[in-house]
Amino acid sequence: MLAEQRYEAILRELTDSRAASVLRLCELTGASEATIRRDLNTLSRQGRVNKVHGGAVLSGGQFQGEEPDVTVKATLHQEEKDRIARYAATLVYDDDVVFLDAGTTTVRMVEYLKDSGATFVTNGIACAHRMMELGLRAYMVGGYLKPGTWAVVGAGAMEELGRYNFTKAFLGINGVSVRQGYTTPDPEEAAIKRKAAEQAYLTFVLTDSSKFEKVSAVTVLPLEKATIITEALPGSEYLEHTVVKEVKP
Repeated sequence: MLAEQRYEAILRELTDSRAASVLRLCELTGASEATIRRDLNTLSRQGRVNKVHGGAVLSGGQFQGEEPDVTVKATLHQEEKDRIARYAATLVYDDDVVFLDAGTTTVRMVEYLKDSGATFVTNGIACAHRMMELGLRAYMVGGYLKPGTWAVVGAGAMEELGRYNFTKAFLGINGVSVRQGYTTPDPEEAAIKRKAAEQAYLTFVLTDSSKFEKVSAVTVLPLEKATIITEALPGSEYLEHTVVKEVKP
């Protein structure tokens, strides 16, 4: 397949699916990973696609590539995150076994759980540190320590999560849309979130309103697989797919 034919195939796939991994584009075109990555570099320079971790999306403000460092994310939308976290903490009971992931809003939840008798499991370094300071009953999964998001990921973490049966899982997320569901830039973090949801009786996604209509490279779950907790819902179409709790001031 000639280069221009590959470009056309790549753009057609992105038009249909809005996002595509390098592996998917390799399967589609019969080209090697190195060739596809060069093609994506070319299309990115032309402004026709946005490169993201592990693939590409069509150019446009609704898509996100690499996520900001956790120290940056913690400074954004603080009031909204605090409101969401405070409400989410009221859903935790003393007999619960709870998974908290490495999101900045889940870290804020910990501040409202200091008297909780629940058992907690986390892959978030910041979550684990704060729970230890507060004397909560908490476990941390082992694995690769990912810089930037301070999350533990990888095969070891996945294996450990498979041993738990959670009553509730609380997940942070990078993007929420009707079509692509809950999305995040990194495949390994997506796998952890997905596994935790699989092991949980109830799953909650904590997201401030800035995340709606945003799409990252990897879908974690479809909308119907989790309850959304947010401070403001941008449109009623989300209510057709899942339960949403809006936490008003």
